[in-house]
Amino acid sequence: MQDVVQAVSNFINLDAVTIIYLFIVGFVGGLVSGFIGSGGAFVLTPAMMSLGVPGLVAVASNMCHKFPKALIGALKRAKYGQVDVKLGIVLGISAEAGVLYGAHIQENIKKAFGDAGSNLYVSVAFVVILAIVGGFILRDAWKTYRAGNAHEEEKATKLAKWVQSINIPGTMVYFKSLNARVSVLFTIPLGFATGMLAATIAVGGFIGVPSMIYVLGAPSLMASATELVIAFVMGLGGSFKYAMSGLVDIRLAMIILAGSLFGIQLGAIGTTYVKPFMIKVVMGLIMVIVLFSRGLMVPVYLSQLGLIQTLSEGTVKILKTTSFAIMIAALLLGAFIVLKAMWQGRKAEELQHAKDVLEHGKV
Repeated sequence: MQDVVQAVSNFINLDAVTIIYLFIVGFVGGLVSGFIGSGGAFVLTPAMMSLGVPGLVAVASNMCHKFPKALIGALKRAKYGQVDVKLGIVLGISAEAGVLYGAHIQENIKKAFGDAGSNLYVSVAFVVILAIVGGFILRDAWKTYRAGNAHEEEKATKLAKWVQSINIPGTMVYFKSLNARVSVLFTIPLGFATGMLAATIAVGGFIGVPSMIYVLGAPSLMASATELVIAFVMGLGGSFKYAMSGLVDIRLAMIILAGSLFGIQLGAIGTTYVKPFMIKVVMGLIMVIVLFSRGLMVPVYLSQLGLIQTLSEGTVKILKTTSFAIMIAALLLGAFIVLKAMWQGRKAEELQHAKDVLEHGKV
């Protein structure tokens, strides 16, 4: 009975405004997820926390909504030949181990330090990972743009070429997205790290997608699509693990899933109209904006834990309001960039089709 009371105390009250907000958040999260391949939880988790949902419950509920959404996104993009199922499953197996280990750490932190400690852990993890990965991706996208290679075919990095050149007997597997054989001794740590991060902030795409691109040598489109397969595997096991501890708010998961199922369809279609360069730009920009949103909340949690001087109610309110406003800006920017890219890509395709008709006299 005590466990049930504790579980219910983790959940927020839902009114009409909150439900609409969560649906929109789910739509944008799905839109971004289908477009860049990461689970979209780097938008969804902070968005739920901005409503007062405890960090661990936000992570757990996100993982619960993730696996059906990821499955639909993966099937959609598989129709376009963008999914490497074998690579997704191989990485997904080791990622599942990372999820179970990360969930154990999360639960121990909550037991020892309460919601404030859990919120701090999740927020700091967001800030650090977003700064590193988002900064790297934006830098890479900018270098590509400056070099005038935004429309050229992607080339494997030096690291990826080295990884593909290593031959360890008994461990080599051929992956179509890489067009090369790679040792599973390289994929295991990458998968485990992806799962560990997913259990921490409900999104492993920060490691999964970049690692497939820069370490293994997969094209951006195939890496982002294959990550959806990994997300499905991780979400399935992670949801069960967290649900056993009463940390999954199925109401939040279902509302967000409803919005996501619409968004992910559009996002997946959008990838067929844009260059890989644009996927990196969208991912990097949203990461950096969300970073500031979560960063503003770190002092609040530190104050609640007594690690810094207690903040006044006015200061806490300002920080929470500003954090929420930045999160809204990230949602709007993400939706705008993806939809604009889709619109421009579609128009360019129509113009090219019209040109072909004029030149060749046939449809």
